Amino acid sequence: MKLKILLEDIKIQHTVFALPFALMSAFIASNGVPPLDKLLWMILAMVGARSSAMSFNRIADVDYDRENPRTKERALPKGRIRKSYYIIFLILSVLLFIFSCIMLNRLALILSPAALLIVFFYSYTKRFTIFSHFFLGLSLSLAPIGAWVAIREEISIVSIVLGLAVIFWLAGLDIIYSCQDVEFDKSHGLFSFPAKLGIERALRLAAIFHVIMTLFLFSLFFIGNLGLLYLGGIILIAGLLYYEHSIVRPDDLSKVNVAFFNVNGIISIGLMLMTILDIIY
Repeated sequence: MKLKILLEDIKIQHTVFALPFALMSAFIASNGVPPLDKLLWMILAMVGARSSAMSFNRIADVDYDRENPRTKERALPKGRIRKSYYIIFLILSVLLFIFSCIMLNRLALILSPAALLIVFFYSYTKRFTIFSHFFLGLSLSLAPIGAWVAIREEISIVSIVLGLAVIFWLAGLDIIYSCQDVEFDKSHGLFSFPAKLGIERALRLAAIFHVIMTLFLFSLFFIGNLGLLYLGGIILIAGLLYYEHSIVRPDDLSKVNVAFFNVNGIISIGLMLMTILDIIY
């Protein structure tokens, strides 16, 4: 029962944001279907890394979560799960990640401490910089870069470009989501673009970031030697991003959750499917 509460609390279902980009990278790196053993250990590494990051975030932010009306019902501030239980889960998640890297290859293992450092460090960035949105993007950009390492044991320009697309996608997305916490962030000395620039200017910046994301994905069409199905996927997500920004307005943030979860879930899965179909066919 407690494990179920914990998994709900860390939003295990939100792996949908990063996993599709990892799978895209793996298929491009393999120029087809990746070896199943590598695919399995890559997915387990992702689950371990994300679970580590989210459980660490819940522990690090518990005092803020307790005071924020949006987050005060989370399991840890509400007392439904003890901190020690979260720490045990964190340790097990780290071990799963490291063991999966061992099973993949030497480079994956060498880079694993740096990956953990990045995803843990993100939890503290909102305390001192408005660029915390980019650190969240950087954390998730490790998915496509790490997937390439898992398959080819190298870091390539293709994986870096895909990683940059993820950085700007998540940075823009996090800016939209952070608009809900503007007053709380200001009153508690936390940093974000919406708190610094105001909601209207921050939303414009998020739109610019999503244009940049689309340009990186378009460049991948040439760099990754991809085809028309992939190009169709880019057109699809460009339309979805436009829709996302049309439903979130400075004077009406009621659709933020629809934009954050529903639309972006479709974006990541849709682009992944179009990319995989492009490579296979």
